Amino acid sequence: MTHTLHRRGTPENLEQDYVIFSMTAKGFNERGSRGALEEFLRILAKYNVANVGDMKTGNRFIVDKEIIFQNIQDTSIVHAVFTDRNQVTQALRELKEADLGVSVTVSGIVEHVHEACREAGLDRHTVEYSVGIRGNLARLPEDEILEVTTMCGHGMVSQHLVRQMIIDIKKGRRDEREAAELLATPCVCGVFNPVRAQRLLRELAEIWCLDEV
Repeated sequence: MTHTLHRRGTPENLEQDYVIFSMTAKGFNERGSRGALEEFLRILAKYNVANVGDMKTGNRFIVDKEIIFQNIQDTSIVHAVFTDRNQVTQALRELKEADLGVSVTVSGIVEHVHEACREAGLDRHTVEYSVGIRGNLARLPEDEILEVTTMCGHGMVSQHLVRQMIIDIKKGRRDEREAAELLATPCVCGVFNPVRAQRLLRELAEIWCLDEV
């Protein structure tokens, strides 16, 4: 199971949203894995990533990337967010060649991830699907808001903050990029995609009225 599994959206706006991450297994390959995890993240960070982070330290919008690298621990979970499938393929190909001995998880549209793996010369081990949300669905925000908030798998990006960002954009207080990067800061792991968020916020600011937000 991965906390990046439940991202909501349309096939069109999910085409630029991929997460590659790694963690080790306690009692199996955790001890002494710090170096492998650091190299894993350094390889990913060489590409045009939208975000990068370690749950122990934070994401690139909180601390400098070099600080993230230097503070990786055996128990870290390291992540990078991509917006281009070709870049995903190249990163996976390099990870295969590095053979670091740690597991690799890729989140994205299944067919696209499958193609990226195939082009990188990799066979998928497992495929996981989200079966949706159960419970009192009336308490959920609108689907358009969920498309933004579910990019943080631990639910640290509040729907109310998203609404405030839409208001700020409509009133000219900040632009879409600034708003998207602000939304990325509470997602400590670094799996929030500010590039996709920027596009979603722009669309919402154009169609929502102030009394809706």
